[in-house]
Amino acid sequence: MANEEQRKAWDGPEGDIWTENESFYSQGARFLTPHLFAAAEIGPGERVLDVGCGTGETTRLAARAGKEALGVDLSWRMLARARERATAEALTNVLFEQADAQTHTFEQGAFDVVISRFGAMFFDDPVAAFTNIARALTPGAGVAMLCWRSPAENEWVSELLRAVTGLAEVPSPPPGAPGPFAFADAGYVRGILRDAGSVDITLDPVEEPMFIGSDANEAFESLMRLSVVAGATRDMDDAGRRAVSERVRALAGDHETSDGVLLGSAAWMVRARAR
Repeated sequence: MANEEQRKAWDGPEGDIWTENESFYSQGARFLTPHLFAAAEIGPGERVLDVGCGTGETTRLAARAGKEALGVDLSWRMLARARERATAEALTNVLFEQADAQTHTFEQGAFDVVISRFGAMFFDDPVAAFTNIARALTPGAGVAMLCWRSPAENEWVSELLRAVTGLAEVPSPPPGAPGPFAFADAGYVRGILRDAGSVDITLDPVEEPMFIGSDANEAFESLMRLSVVAGATRDMDDAGRRAVSERVRALAGDHETSDGVLLGSAAWMVRARAR
């Protein structure tokens, strides 16, 4: 089965953690999300596909901007939360479906725009995935996707990993391996989209702060709930867990500003068009 490891993670513990920390992830990207929608240029009559929609914030924003929006994700729990939010907001032109965008049979030519906010880097065969997505698009449809650059360029990642591991330097994941940083290399991303049939491909660097919390205490509590921290400390003894906790608390305090706790981020704003 395609993306089986990702399915197990996202339709399991990772999806649970993201749902439980929905506000952290949505608020964290508050300065990045406007770049996505400026690039997508969704018109009032357009139908939007949101890949890796999570708890559906971007899908709901797309539904308000366009005619209708479909959000797809691997996590049933995140999608359940997305539906709850859409109902609470009285949105009637938005749908959510548990689906793997690499293999799902979308209606051909059903969408005028495809968007993804950090949700499209997890395919085990990204060319197959974007080729499949392309079948769901109208000719000339817009592609707008935010994806992370390298961990070293993302302070919110590198500083947290250093706090968790206690290491001065943290190794990067293998290039192209499914995961948050799979699309860090711009040439790799261009090649994927080109091979999948996209044209007019551009990648523009975006640097914005990640919002971690309104103050150091809130940021510390949020960071300690993340899977990277919980997983690393699960098998530690009490002394090890205390050391990690102290380093994470210091990290939050060191980055507290009058606008909250902010850490740097680095992403690509990817634009393309369907052939």
